Amino acid sequence: MKSKKLALLAFTITSFFSTGVMADDVDSSFVLKRIQERGVINMGHRESSVPFSYIGKEGKPMGYSIDLCHKIINQIKEVTGKKDLKINYVPVTSQTRIALMSNGTIDIECGSTTNNLTRQNQVDYLPITFITGAKLVSKKGSGISKIEDLDGKIMGLPLGSNTEKIIRGIAKKKGLKIKYIMTKDHPQAWLTLESGRIDAYAADGVLLYGLISKAKKPDDFQVTDKFLSYDPYGIMVPHDDSTYRRLGNVVLADMMRSGEILKVYDKWFNPGPTGINMPISNRLKMAFELQALPH
Repeated sequence: MKSKKLALLAFTITSFFSTGVMADDVDSSFVLKRIQERGVINMGHRESSVPFSYIGKEGKPMGYSIDLCHKIINQIKEVTGKKDLKINYVPVTSQTRIALMSNGTIDIECGSTTNNLTRQNQVDYLPITFITGAKLVSKKGSGISKIEDLDGKIMGLPLGSNTEKIIRGIAKKKGLKIKYIMTKDHPQAWLTLESGRIDAYAADGVLLYGLISKAKKPDDFQVTDKFLSYDPYGIMVPHDDSTYRRLGNVVLADMMRSGEILKVYDKWFNPGPTGINMPISNRLKMAFELQALPH
């Protein structure tokens, strides 16, 4: 009996110092409570957001964001006492991810989602894990090197994305007459570009390089140099649960402080298994340093 009490005390102390969330605090978090009660955490993931969240050769979600989420889930297991916690992988798209988070279908979203102030009315975010921006991809020889070159042409946009809002706003401001074809996901957009139905596709630059790396003829495509937006990615969590959000914040801050997150970054970008070779930017490195809050 005494050994069991000591074990419980050790577990509680370990959980507290690692996240600031004690086992007794689970009841104050509606997300942790429902995860504990059902013994399952529902992870939202993208199926083709290379290299952040995509379906690998074995048919399972993998990627940079997925690895970071697994670190957080390991801590959720400790705090809830559910060592055998199961992960239910739920596919999401740019159109469905916020709705599925808001209605409680998913407990955490591990993809390539931009943190912006409008979305924070419905969901919350953990610290910034990547920084990118919208760019254009087109076939080489198309004559497209900037958005102005799309005047009178056709472009694809990911429906419900931050990129859609940004591109439409820029085009309207510049008086560009662009015809849009909305796509439900990146693979659909890529097919329309390869087949010539659109002249260009707009998405976050890093995702475009991911699509090119998977193309049949990667050398046939080009990405514009100039960023058209600022898009800081963050892992999305349910709104108004500070205990749950803090658990994730501490896990990521600890990884940023120790440098562990740099190892995860290198695994996927230097060069990653998808062929993307993207050394970490000074901007992202600085973001990690600023978010590595002390205990």
